[in-house]
Amino acid sequence: MTETGLQPESLAFDPAPVAPERDLMSKFDPLIAERQRLLDSGVTDPFAIVMDEVRSPTEAVIKGRETILLGTYNYMGMTFDPDVIAAGKAALDEFGSGTNGSRMLNGTFRDHMEVEQALRDFYGVSGAIVFSTGYMANLGMISTLAGKGEYVILDADSHASIYDGCKQGNADIVRFRHNSVEDLDRRLGRLPKEAGKLVVLEGVYSMLGDVAPLKEMVAVAKKHAAMVLSDEAHSMGFYGPNGRGVYEDQGLENDVDFVVGTFSKSVGTVGGFCISNHPKFEAIRLACRPYIFTASLPPSVVATAAASIRKLMTADQKRAQLWANARQLHGGLKELGFRLGTESPDSAIVAVILEDQEQAAAMWQALLDGGLYVNMARPPATPAGTFLLRCSLCAEHSPEQLTRVTAMFEAAGRAVGVIG
Repeated sequence: MTETGLQPESLAFDPAPVAPERDLMSKFDPLIAERQRLLDSGVTDPFAIVMDEVRSPTEAVIKGRETILLGTYNYMGMTFDPDVIAAGKAALDEFGSGTNGSRMLNGTFRDHMEVEQALRDFYGVSGAIVFSTGYMANLGMISTLAGKGEYVILDADSHASIYDGCKQGNADIVRFRHNSVEDLDRRLGRLPKEAGKLVVLEGVYSMLGDVAPLKEMVAVAKKHAAMVLSDEAHSMGFYGPNGRGVYEDQGLENDVDFVVGTFSKSVGTVGGFCISNHPKFEAIRLACRPYIFTASLPPSVVATAAASIRKLMTADQKRAQLWANARQLHGGLKELGFRLGTESPDSAIVAVILEDQEQAAAMWQALLDGGLYVNMARPPATPAGTFLLRCSLCAEHSPEQLTRVTAMFEAAGRAVGVIG
């Protein structure tokens, strides 16, 4: 007997417990089986790519092979900018590796204030709040702005972070057909006039790279006394005269109430934000759970973001090069006969649409084997059940690289039978 009165053998741990017939992980069995079928076909796991080395914004080593990067969202190529890297190193030396707290407690350092000021200067607004990721920015803003008895009206093809922001809050959710001004108007017209309403839009949609008719949609929202939040994650840095996004390009800076964005694309690091001119905007900090209860970004991260944002304010040449790159790739793939997500190069995203998962996987693998990395996307992430390869242009791609990329697509497309 032990001091507790228990037999020693009663404390023994069974080294091989038998899993119950069904547990909480069983719901994932179909997903596991589908992934295994993909791997059994000989395709590299497209969702587990490891960058062995990253040599520049456009080049990496993957599985020992020199690879052109065409799927990183590094639109403005800021990840290797010397000034951005120097700012991060200086902050790391001065403030250490992390904050060990939330913004509401001990997690606000000098560079958090600096990056919020850089955002105010970049957008020409009075208010800016930084979140730990772009996902958290949408989650926090949407769930905090619209509450019980109020409405969020969103595009059916909205990003997952927008949908999750709706789920996090208590507002009623209304969806309208993708980019349909008429359907937005109709659905807003059915809602109680006295209720608070938030219309959530995106400047550029991340899968197909298509652009929203923001001007018409914002006019409809205002007609029905709704506030507007525009997610400009995929347009910040290169859309509009100052790179502020589609809403700037369409002349809506005085009409959009809130703009959400991210540091993980054109800015070249990680983090999210919301900017606004609303006089009560600072109250968000006191009520937004994903802001209050999340650890703040490391000082080195916000320092790199601040340096990058300030350089993007005068990055006219980079913006021009990115648009030239988008035109070159879109035109080259269209001429080869590929089916693309948009008729014209509307953004820095060029989506190549395939027939099914097998064709998409085969095409993706052929490109990777040839030294080109793109994103393979499939339902439910893609609209209308489409399978596609998503190309994300960078301002640092050279015309010569894109000529090689087009040739790689031609060779892979003929080998797989996508083009004749």
